[in-house]
Amino acid sequence: MDKMKLIEQAYTTKEMPLFNVGDTVKVMTRIPEGPDKVRLHPFEGVVIAKNGSGVRECFTVRKVSSGEGVERVFPLFSPAIERIEVLRSGKVRRSKLYYLRGKVGKRATKIEAKKEKPNTTGAILREKA
Repeated sequence: MDKMKLIEQAYTTKEMPLFNVGDTVKVMTRIPEGPDKVRLHPFEGVVIAKNGSGVRECFTVRKVSSGEGVERVFPLFSPAIERIEVLRSGKVRRSKLYYLRGKVGKRATKIEAKKEKPNTTGAILREKA
């Protein structure tokens, strides 16, 4: 076995949920506030990019706070991450959602899976969002 894979296996023991670009997630990070006190800080937003593989995998989360866009890059297997919760699943057709940086308001966060409805002929039509 490759030596790099052996080293990566030691660091990837943490269970992470499966999420993709376009999903809305809540990342709970540990913030030390003293010698023996730790606080959990949530960061909730849309995953706009995933980079890397293995131990070096990172993902970028974007949220709009007080009308200002905030992006944060998290290493997936960082010891500072307590847990990741997938709140909403989104269906997108891009691997990087950098176009959300130019959107304002609800359009910057509204990414939902497209609904399917059958028509009278039996074929499946997709509703336009």
